[in-house]
Amino acid sequence: MNALMLASDITKRPVVTLGGEAVAQVRDVVFDGHAGRVSGFTLSGRGLFSGPLRQALPWEAVSSLGPHAVMIHDETAFESRDEVADSAEAANGHVLGARVLTDTGTDLGHVTDVVIEVTASQALVAGYEIAPAKSLGPHGRTVFIPLARTIAVSGEALVVPAAVADYMMDDLSALEKAIPEFRSRMSGKEA
Repeated sequence: MNALMLASDITKRPVVTLGGEAVAQVRDVVFDGHAGRVSGFTLSGRGLFSGPLRQALPWEAVSSLGPHAVMIHDETAFESRDEVADSAEAANGHVLGARVLTDTGTDLGHVTDVVIEVTASQALVAGYEIAPAKSLGPHGRTVFIPLARTIAVSGEALVVPAAVADYMMDDLSALEKAIPEFRSRMSGKEA
């Protein structure tokens, strides 16, 4: 089963062993920008005064990512924070705040969150939540756009095909329904 979720909704989710012990909580989602996938999570301790941990959780060690917790076999799943986070940062994994521009030069807005498609074996970037540019309509609301497979990402801008503008959706369920048609269109097939 595939599910769409926002990266911001995953933060603060408990990390729980299959034995039922809550061992950490998600601090940040770490992305591999080139591969378009989640590479892992930085962690913080459990409790009010707990700070960041020196350990992180690589995606490969996640048993499942559900609506209420991240499940792992046990604490041996943790790795050095540097091994999980540094590789993604080197791949320019930062997109929050980046301007979204079409390949025809239209400003769609700026990225406010990342939409993740979680399957049984991986977590892929499926799209973005954006605050639309003033020229596109009422300001102050957010919309969702699907991720194009071929995309340019820098710290300042996300360049997407102009067709993305045809698939701007008001909610995640509408985006989930639109993604297969968008992917088909981008692969050269008409849905």
